[in-house]
Amino acid sequence: MSGLVLARLQFAATTIYHFFFVPLTLGLSIVVAIMQSRWNRTGEEVYKEMTKFWGKLFLINFIMGVVTGIVQEFQFGMNWSEYSRYVGDIFGAPLAIEALLAFFLESTFIGVWLFGWDKLPKRVHTASIWLAAIGANISALWILLANSFMQQPVGYVINEAAGRAEMVDFFALLKNPALWVAFPHTFFSGLATAGFFILGISGYHLARKSHVDFFTRSFQIGAIVGLVGSVLVAVTGDMTAKHMVAVQPMKMAAAEKLYESENPAALSLITLGGEDPILDIRIPGALSFLSYGKFTGEVRGINDLQAEYEQTYGKWDYVPPVGLMYWSFRIMVGAGTVMVFLAVYALVILRNKKGFVVSRIWGLIFIVGLFLSYLANTFGWILTEVGRSPWVVYGLLKLDDGLSVNVGTTTLLASLIGFVLLYGVLMLADIYLLVKYAKAGTGGPTMPEAPAGEPTFAGSAD
Repeated sequence: MSGLVLARLQFAATTIYHFFFVPLTLGLSIVVAIMQSRWNRTGEEVYKEMTKFWGKLFLINFIMGVVTGIVQEFQFGMNWSEYSRYVGDIFGAPLAIEALLAFFLESTFIGVWLFGWDKLPKRVHTASIWLAAIGANISALWILLANSFMQQPVGYVINEAAGRAEMVDFFALLKNPALWVAFPHTFFSGLATAGFFILGISGYHLARKSHVDFFTRSFQIGAIVGLVGSVLVAVTGDMTAKHMVAVQPMKMAAAEKLYESENPAALSLITLGGEDPILDIRIPGALSFLSYGKFTGEVRGINDLQAEYEQTYGKWDYVPPVGLMYWSFRIMVGAGTVMVFLAVYALVILRNKKGFVVSRIWGLIFIVGLFLSYLANTFGWILTEVGRSPWVVYGLLKLDDGLSVNVGTTTLLASLIGFVLLYGVLMLADIYLLVKYAKAGTGGPTMPEAPAGEPTFAGSAD
């Protein structure tokens, strides 16, 4: 395999591993903060237990996310040094702000929250988890700001003498339209992931009649958060699709296997084969509606776009992997749709007048539902990132031109194998710990309490 393929595989592997942890951190931090606020306001001990139980799982996930995220950023200097040299003046600024501001805010207050139980006034302690949750989501905002420049470069000029792009308008980066469709979508995907994480584990315990009151309340919270998150992911996903058609039309054309431009354009339900498919079932006008909010409007096809890009940028293959784009889009949308129905069903059975019961089979289904959010998140990012191919910065820098010139294929292959094995061990450790503490229920190990004889402020409401 070429160095470019190996470098892309390495970055894809580390990104997918890392992104398993990110949405749950974003969403679960907020849900845990809500639970603690509820305990602070009502004084009901069950909400304190919920905060500690779900807080343990949040901390395990957060730690693994930090470990995998740090290594990922190093690759910009190792495998993609030409990319870093060319756009580092722009791309480096939000990454530096994320590390120095948002991540330190998040990690500092997670430490305060973890070790502040029964040592800090209740309201101060509750504020610490809210600040950690806010820090986590601000961190995501800065990362997405950097990524949005890659999707839609703004606020720069090309310094021909230095042979690189340079920032001239930081506020243009902040106002980048790509950022303000990506961030809400990511935020609500975090809530959906957290909701189904809580729903799945709660369903497991309820099917076994374990800690029924505790997990019934958790189940209700998970269903509400999961439904709100899933519906708003769909709403923001619609915004993302319309922006994609306007800015990166080739990505949408590949995701729909649309080779010729159409007006009105039909949405593919199932298409098997390439440009001459053996099976092609489409909904007339539906792709135009997805693209423009009306059932008419031209959606440009792969062949027209390829010809235009050759005239604009020169001879090259500007078509991303069509099969991967097509199925990634459908797995993402399909998983999200099932999540909405599962969350609605969970709320329906909670209101059952004959009594709320989760059967063994539905306990298993809710556990499976937990993984749907991970499928949607993973294939959503594959669509977003691979669909930009052959560009590393859309319309500005190709993947081939961003690769390090002094890293050989042997080094890339060895590091790829090493990262996959290392991350695989970390993933197994994460799953083991999450399963261990999730199955233990409220009777498992707890987070630190104040040592005997140490003064506390447990009775304070301030």
